[in-house]
Amino acid sequence: MEPAAPPLLSLAEVEALARRVHSGQTDKAGRPYAEHLAAVAAGVRERGGSEEQIAAAWLHDAVEDGALSREWLAGAALSAPAKAMILALTKRADEPVEEYTARILATPGALLIKESDLAHNADPERLAVLDAPTRQRLTEKYARVRALLGLTGP
Repeated sequence: MEPAAPPLLSLAEVEALARRVHSGQTDKAGRPYAEHLAAVAAGVRERGGSEEQIAAAWLHDAVEDGALSREWLAGAALSAPAKAMILALTKRADEPVEEYTARILATPGALLIKESDLAHNADPERLAVLDAPTRQRLTEKYARVRALLGLTGP
């Protein structure tokens, strides 16, 4: 008989983990990176996301940013769908945006997280503190990703 699998991490444990592994990181505006993670997770919750989606939202940048490894994620006490969403949202080096967005669309649950991520990234208050060329570049980038994902409206 196989030993029972360890219990999955609670949302509070996932949040604490995300805050710990991203501690010391800041966003483009110099704000603590955990603020972005909290906003994305809150956006997923507000959009009716599941606990798995909220957990994935907290960790959506962890592998991409090198805060956690793919190996860690493979063995993590997270559901398979949450792991799949995290990997779908992990942009790979030199990956064409079309491939990245296709993977998000093909992964159940991932689109809602990316929608929340884009909404926070494109928040005019966040963009306002950036220099004009960066603000313009990011605005165009986020609009292109939204279009590829079929997201309309603000």
